[in-house]
Amino acid sequence: MYTLIVHPDQTYEVRIDGQKKQSGNLLEDWSFLAPKTIKDPSQSKPSDWVDEAQIDDPEDKKPADWDKVPKQIPDPEAEKPDDWDDEADGEWEAPLIPNPEYKGEWKAKRIPNPKYKGPWVHPEIPNPDYVEDKNAYRFTDIGSVGIDVWQVKSGTILDNIIITDSVKEAEDFLEETWGKNHDKEKEMFDAVEKKKKDEEDAAKKKADESKKDEDEDEDEDDAPVHDDL
Repeated sequence: MYTLIVHPDQTYEVRIDGQKKQSGNLLEDWSFLAPKTIKDPSQSKPSDWVDEAQIDDPEDKKPADWDKVPKQIPDPEAEKPDDWDDEADGEWEAPLIPNPEYKGEWKAKRIPNPKYKGPWVHPEIPNPDYVEDKNAYRFTDIGSVGIDVWQVKSGTILDNIIITDSVKEAEDFLEETWGKNHDKEKEMFDAVEKKKKDEEDAAKKKADESKKDEDEDEDEDDAPVHDDL
């Protein structure tokens, strides 16, 4: 059961089964109005602006022997199999394993950038198209209700829709409809689902027994026949 309450102070509240799940401000959470401010079109980030917080240390040099350390080495614990035949199998070589001394690709350490100016923030100006509307919440001409439903299972029923300017009236209507019928409708739904599951289980059981009988018949047909002469 879904409820949307829109207040005159431009706030809203969403309830599910009578419990509040979300709330906020209409003008902040949706684009009902044009924004109050916009980015100044006459301003742009300076070409010399530095927004890289860290850089490679120019004084950090790669050690001369860094690339001499192989990524893999022969397994020192591997032993040549006793049944290895050099003539038939070729020269035996120990399998390779990761080198514990391998340090990976060298990268210079990072240091704070002395020229860093921080992230550039685009200056804003008042939006000439902004118009304040203190009644953005108000809808005085509601001719219909549209419901967009996405479902993976058929059988959804939509009923008991009310539009009112009184929260109490909506809550009373909730008790008279959903409140009285919810438990009974759930019982009916559970009963239908149980019946459907029982029928599916029975059909599966019957199919399994039929297949078992067929397999036993095939086993009997394949059994050898002995004739005593």
